[in-house]
Amino acid sequence: MAERPKGFKRWLVAGLLAFTAVVVVAGVVWRDDIQRTGLDPKVPFQTYDPPPAPDYGQPSSWYLSPNPPNAWRASDPPADIFFLSPTTFDGGGDWNSPIGDARSARIFQRTMAPNYAGPFVRVGRLFAPRYRQASLYTLLTLRDDARDARRFAYDDVAAAFRQYRDEYNKGRPFIIVGVEQGGVLAARLLAEEIAPHARMSRLIAAAYLIETPVPADASPLPPCLRRGQPGCVAAWVSVRQGDADRAKAILDRSLVWGPTGQLENLNGRLPLCFNPLLGAVSDQPAPARLNLGAANATGLEWGARPPFLSRQVSAVCEGGVLHVSRPKSTALRRTGSWADRRKVPGYNLFYADLEADAKARLAALMAEPDFPRATPPVIEVVDITNTPLRRID
Repeated sequence: MAERPKGFKRWLVAGLLAFTAVVVVAGVVWRDDIQRTGLDPKVPFQTYDPPPAPDYGQPSSWYLSPNPPNAWRASDPPADIFFLSPTTFDGGGDWNSPIGDARSARIFQRTMAPNYAGPFVRVGRLFAPRYRQASLYTLLTLRDDARDARRFAYDDVAAAFRQYRDEYNKGRPFIIVGVEQGGVLAARLLAEEIAPHARMSRLIAAAYLIETPVPADASPLPPCLRRGQPGCVAAWVSVRQGDADRAKAILDRSLVWGPTGQLENLNGRLPLCFNPLLGAVSDQPAPARLNLGAANATGLEWGARPPFLSRQVSAVCEGGVLHVSRPKSTALRRTGSWADRRKVPGYNLFYADLEADAKARLAALMAEPDFPRATPPVIEVVDITNTPLRRID
């Protein structure tokens, strides 16, 4: 057999290199689309068989709850915190997460709870329900199926809150905290389960809706316009300072609740913009010297107080979006996989600011002369394990 000419081999090698380069470039250019497609359940939500519903009367249906949940001691924090987790479930085969998904639980325990529930540990008892959260994919598309999955998750959140309200609250002041997906669900909870009910609206000290768009013209409670104002909403969505494209995408693609319980676009409306450094909805710039403390609490033992990094960021509201400067510490940088980088980050730039803000609003509420005082239930623990039984004739 005749030997192929050397020129042919050079062309073959060059062709293979060119093909490889095209594949690599295509992978980079369409990386988001490829990754997003991999998370698509590829089944219409209408024919999807969702995971079983949780029973919020069972401790296993709560990530965090006091023991016992319906009683407290005088030494406990004075309030309750109802915390709704951000997205921890990537998806792939499911639109909504089973409440027992092990990987989601690890992400919650390692990252989300320490960084986002952690600021409120010293303010109140934590109630954090597991819920059939919509997958990460539903936050990356505007398809109707994705909206249906996010509406579906609300039913669990409402059921969990009713269990808390009817069985565990006992007249205590409380704070709602929702982050990202949890914040959007919390906004509807405020509108449907709290604002219309005089008793619960009287007991709420504040609602912190972190990385959550809430239309400024349709806030479910009054916006927080000053420090120490009780019974108000502190909501914001943030971008890195100077990222105009990301800010525009937030305004164009964010979904909020419509009057009939549908998720719809902002449609030109501006969202509330609470600046945690100012403790108020304001367009005034806040310098970094006001930043009480950012923290990276990922991996810390639950309840441990992380070391604070003060004066890390400045922040200003522009066009309804909170523009935040680049943190000075390398500990406050996004890390992890492609999917991890599309969830809320594993640190909190306003950890100490939120803790102080919540304490001040709670103190102001409880200082009002007509605020109803809840009396701690009598708790008596009797160990009967080794107590002999006596017959009574």
